Amino acid sequence: MKQRIYVKTQELEDFTIDILRNSGLNETDSRITASVLLSADRRGIESHGVARLKRYVDGIKSGIIRLTPDVKTIKETPVSLVIDGDGGMGQPIAYNAMKKCIKKAESSMMCFASIRNSNHYGIAGYYSLMALESDMIGVSLTNSAPLVVPTFAKDAVVGTNPISIGIPAEKQKPFLLDMATSTVPRGKLEVFSRKEEPMPDSWATDEKGIPTEDSLKVLDNLLNRKGGGLLPLGGGGEMTGGHKGYGLGAIVDIFSGVLSSGAFGKDVYGKKGQPPEVAHFVGVINPEAFMGTDEIKKNMDAYIEMLKGAKKAEGQERIYVAGEKEYIADENNSEKLSIQSKVFDILNGLGEEFNLKLEGE
Repeated sequence: MKQRIYVKTQELEDFTIDILRNSGLNETDSRITASVLLSADRRGIESHGVARLKRYVDGIKSGIIRLTPDVKTIKETPVSLVIDGDGGMGQPIAYNAMKKCIKKAESSMMCFASIRNSNHYGIAGYYSLMALESDMIGVSLTNSAPLVVPTFAKDAVVGTNPISIGIPAEKQKPFLLDMATSTVPRGKLEVFSRKEEPMPDSWATDEKGIPTEDSLKVLDNLLNRKGGGLLPLGGGGEMTGGHKGYGLGAIVDIFSGVLSSGAFGKDVYGKKGQPPEVAHFVGVINPEAFMGTDEIKKNMDAYIEMLKGAKKAEGQERIYVAGEKEYIADENNSEKLSIQSKVFDILNGLGEEFNLKLEGE
C-alpha cells in the first residue's frame, strides 16, 4: 500500500475550498482558509496543512467555530488594534487584521493587532508573508491549547505558541522565521501517530513527567488533560536551555492573550463545546521608519550572504537561513503535492457527504 499520494496542488486547494464552502463557511473565508492550509503543505509544513481540514469541519459542526461571527474592533489607535473574533474561523480573522495593520503602517510606519476569541489560524508564517508582499517586516504570534509543560513542571500550562518574523531582502529570499516555542508542535506528534512510528523521547513527557516515545499516549493525555505534554524549546530542565523556550512561549501568551484581555494558558480551549478563545498577535513595521526600504533590503542581502557564506562544518554542503528550505519546497510543490495516504483517505471521507472526490496518483 502506498504511504504517500500525489495530488495536483490547485485541485487540492479547490477541493479544500469546496469542503469548507459546503460546510457553511462563506466563499471569501473559505478561500482564505484554504490558501493558508495549502501554503503550509507547499512549504513542507504538513502538520498544519490539509491534514487539519477535518478538525475545522468538525469544529464548524460542533459550533466551536462560528460561521457568522460578529468580529469587532474593541480599541483602535493609529498604530494598534484590539480585535474580538467572536469565535470565528481563525484564518480570516488574522488575515483581515494583518491587512488592516499593513494599511495603517503605510502612513503610521507600524501597526500591531492583539486579537482575542479566535480559533486556530494555521501557520504563523502566512501572516508574516503577507507583510513581506508589501515590503514590510511582518510579525505573527499565536497562543494555543495548553500543551507544553513549563520548566520543572509536570502538567501542560503553556501553548506551543509559535513566533514568526519576516524581513524583506532585495536579491535574496526574505528572511522568514516561523517556529513553535516548544521542541515540536502537536502536529508533529500527529504525523508520527499516523505513521505508527515512535517519536524522539526528547519531545514530550507522559502524565508522570517522564520522557516517552509514545505519541498516541501523549496526544490522548493532552486531549483529556491527564498530565504531561510537550517540552519547551530546549527540552526538559535548564541544562539544554528549556527555560528559554518556556520564556518565549510565555511572551507569546502575554502579547496575544494578556494584551487583548483574552484567554491565555489553561483558559485556552478551557470550556468544552465552546469556542476555544485562541488569541493572536500580528503586525507590521514599515522599513521607512528606519533606514528606508531599499537600504534595509540591501543590508538584509549582505546579512544573509554573510550567514550562508560562513565556513561549513566538516561534511556539510550548505548553510541555510530561516525560511530558505520552505521557499525551495514551495517552488517544488507548486504543481503537485505529496500527502500521506491516511490524510488522502480522510479528505475523501469528508468529500463523500458533498459528492466531492479528490483524485490522486
